[in-house]
Amino acid sequence: MTTRRIVALPGDGIGPEIMDAARELLAALGGFELTDQLIGGASIDAHGTALTDDVLDACRDADAVLLAAVGGPKWDTTDPDAPRPEKGLLGLRKGLDLFANLRPVRPYAALLDASPLRRERIEGIDLLVVRELTGGIYFGERGRSGDEAFDTCVYSVAEIERIATVAFDSARRKVTSVDKANVLETSRLWRETVERFAAQRSGELDLEHMLVDNAAMQLVSRPADFDVILTENMFGDILSDESAMLTGSIGMLPSASVGAEAPGVFEPVHGSAPDIAGTGKANPLAMFGSVALMLRHAFDMTREAAAVESALDRALEDGLRTADLGGEHTTEEATRAVLASL
Repeated sequence: MTTRRIVALPGDGIGPEIMDAARELLAALGGFELTDQLIGGASIDAHGTALTDDVLDACRDADAVLLAAVGGPKWDTTDPDAPRPEKGLLGLRKGLDLFANLRPVRPYAALLDASPLRRERIEGIDLLVVRELTGGIYFGERGRSGDEAFDTCVYSVAEIERIATVAFDSARRKVTSVDKANVLETSRLWRETVERFAAQRSGELDLEHMLVDNAAMQLVSRPADFDVILTENMFGDILSDESAMLTGSIGMLPSASVGAEAPGVFEPVHGSAPDIAGTGKANPLAMFGSVALMLRHAFDMTREAAAVESALDRALEDGLRTADLGGEHTTEEATRAVLASL
């Protein structure tokens, strides 16, 4: 049996707890070798930086990277020169050239009544947010001068075309390209480039353009109408978190960050939740979903990925509810329930 090498980045807050749960799941599947490395606040405490060159090299040499969560109030600061845990994530994405972030949003049938929206509004949701991950305002020039500060948003045609390729390859019926073309020059370039790219694909899919403020409203009013949402870095960051709440809890949403050549990074969307770290209340289900994405995208193990996703469905149908879902199941109990359904 081929052993697949995974770099595990537990990170901060509840990160180590949900990574332990993922480790149990992968052990049940068999054939994986996990090597732990530091990132985020844990790396700042140990090395003074959120991501060391050695960890980045280890990630490059792996078959896949599984990341839990980074951040926490311990490292919060407004000092632009101070290390922040999130810089580890940005450095990892840039260093591996992971230009596409994929966030599937599919409410579990057992949780349709857990969403803040009415059941009839979220039934049938099966959308994918495709977010450009290595360009835009998060990576542009920034600085301060006296009482002023600036952040620069830059995009090139090549960057837009390659993320558009991912979106169109992933879509089944429609791509919704989200921008702010009524105000921003980068968004005008984005819209022109996506329009031209779609024309080259011979109209095989429907394309609609939507301003980001309208997209935020439409995600609440008619979420089931979306198929693939294509958007730039900052807009995608915001809209994907909004999409996550359609499922009833941000603790349910997995994600994959992929590039052309480098190993992908697979992580839950929910963050480090430092307020519940160490209490046993962390929800591991988004981490399990991220493992399923890793199986599918990094290892082409579609059967095993489907088995994990089915186990999540069955465990929820059997009554599994962690604290964020209004229940009392602990991280360990949730892990046991999923493994029993696998």
